[in-house]
Amino acid sequence: MKNVQIIIQARMTSTRLPGKVMLPLCNSSVLQTMLERLPNLHDNIIIATTNDGSESPIIELCKNLNIKYFRGETDDVLGRYYYAAKQFGANEKTTIVRLTSDCPLIDEALCLRVINKHLCGDYDIVSLGPHSGYPRGLDCCAFGFNLLSNTHQKATLPADREHVTLGMTKFNEVSSYIFSALEDLSHLRLTLDEQDDYTAIKQIYGKFGNKTDFSYSELIKTLKKFPELTDINKHVEQKNV
Repeated sequence: MKNVQIIIQARMTSTRLPGKVMLPLCNSSVLQTMLERLPNLHDNIIIATTNDGSESPIIELCKNLNIKYFRGETDDVLGRYYYAAKQFGANEKTTIVRLTSDCPLIDEALCLRVINKHLCGDYDIVSLGPHSGYPRGLDCCAFGFNLLSNTHQKATLPADREHVTLGMTKFNEVSSYIFSALEDLSHLRLTLDEQDDYTAIKQIYGKFGNKTDFSYSELIKTLKKFPELTDINKHVEQKNV
C-alpha cells in the first residue's frame, strides 16, 4: 500500500441533495462515516474537493481527522484527480483508487480486493460496481497514474472532464478486470443522491446500531432480511453519464 492513493471526490454543491456529504449520519456525518468504513486506509486517502468557496466543512473535517485533501475545479473532476495525485507525489508506479463521497456504505475488504488485483500488474483498470452485480454504492475503481495522466492530457469535452474514468477507454487501449458479485444485486441502491436515499441509508445503519464495522456479507444478509429498507429508495433513478 506504499504507492497507493485513494482519492475520494467530495463537494458541497450536489444539485439533487446539496451538502449531502455533511448530512448527519451515525453521530457524525456522511463523509466521516464513509471514512470510518475504511479504517486501515486513512494514510492513503486524499479528499479531492472543490475551490468554489463552499468546501469549508469538508476541509475542516479533513483537518480534524488528519486526512489529506486537495482543492480543485468544481466541474473538472478529472483535473482534480490528476492534480491531487501530483500534489501528493504520484509517479508512474502509483496506483490510483477512485471512490465517491456518496457511498457511506463502502466496504474496505472489497476495496482491498480491487487494489490488490491492480497491484498484481495484469490489468490497466480493475473495478467493482453495479455492472458486475454489486449494489450501487460500493463502487471502487483502480488504475495507474500514467493512465490518469494520459487521459487528463487528452480529454477536452466537459463530459470527459466531469467523469474521471469515462475517457480512459476512449483515449487509451486498456485491459480491464471487473469483479463479479456472483449474484445480481444491482437493483439495490446504497448510494446517496436524493432524500429517500438518505432515509434508506440512515435506517440501514439503524439496524446495525449506528456502528460502522459490519462486513459486506452482514450488510447483504440484513438487506435480504429487511427488504423494506431498500424499498424506500428503489424508485430513485441513477443520473445518466
